[in-house]
Amino acid sequence: MASNDNNNNNYNNSFNYLYAASAWSHLQNKTFEKALAVYDKDTPDRWQNIANAVGGSKSVEEVKQHYDMLIKDLDDIEAGRFPQPTYRSTGTKN
Repeated sequence: MASNDNNNNNYNNSFNYLYAASAWSHLQNKTFEKALAVYDKDTPDRWQNIANAVGGSKSVEEVKQHYDMLIKDLDDIEAGRFPQPTYRSTGTKN
């Protein structure tokens, strides 16, 4: 039973980034993701640069928290603690 509870907690926690991302617009999320590629971990003032790239509407702390949630969710997905989406076929390919 404890194992099942743990899996449910992991599943519920995996929505951290997705839920928090709703407070970020689609454009802010895309800009955030692109900025992560431009400003790697060795970039001086990385988080300030990313916050500026997002448009200055997010603080450095908000950007760091968004990143931490993204990494946690990616770790959960890679560990199989997040269900894979099921896509419906739109037709057959020949």
